Amino acid sequence: MTKKILMVLTGADTLTLADGSAHPTGYWVEEAAASHRVFRAAGFEVDIATPGGVAPTADPGSKEGQEELVAYLDGLGEALTKPLDLAAVSLAGYDAIYLPGGHGPMTDLAADSHLGALLTQALAADKPIGALCHGLAGLLSAGEAFAGRRLTVFTDAEERQALGERTPWWVESTLRERGAVVEAGEPWSNTVVVDGNLVTGQNPQSTVDTAKAFAAKLA
Repeated sequence: MTKKILMVLTGADTLTLADGSAHPTGYWVEEAAASHRVFRAAGFEVDIATPGGVAPTADPGSKEGQEELVAYLDGLGEALTKPLDLAAVSLAGYDAIYLPGGHGPMTDLAADSHLGALLTQALAADKPIGALCHGLAGLLSAGEAFAGRRLTVFTDAEERQALGERTPWWVESTLRERGAVVEAGEPWSNTVVVDGNLVTGQNPQSTVDTAKAFAAKLA
């Protein structure tokens, strides 16, 4: 039977910065598209879900120079433009959960109770969980469920080069506060951490290797 992956994308298109301004964002094109392509090439089915089933928005900055990946996503049609409502998803229908990034997850996925429940259930069933870059903000929806787990994430050092002090909160620091064991690579390095069935990547540069390591857990 073909294995199925639930890819959870942010439904947010802005992030409120520390100065109160609205920063246009969404999901990161490379992280969603390149991962999806790896999974399909490996023979897996992929369903996309967002909070409320809203059509996800690509971070404007992530489209630059990525025409081929944007075209790949456009080719997904309604699978992307009419995603599943995260609140209506049952983990029973899936073999794994995967969370791409972009700053959007900091707005909605970090506190989404439905995602938190799915992640908690996946941990209990030892189903693979993958997360990339700011997608790891979504792990915070499960409270301290990832305490003691080894992982990597878009680092505070990288964030200082991205949003800087305008960032409303720091994903790496918050994960550490929740008890996660963060293994940070050099800024913008291809860094992947595998801890049992938890597979995480630090940044967009880590996308393909993270997706391949995640796919290997399902093979």
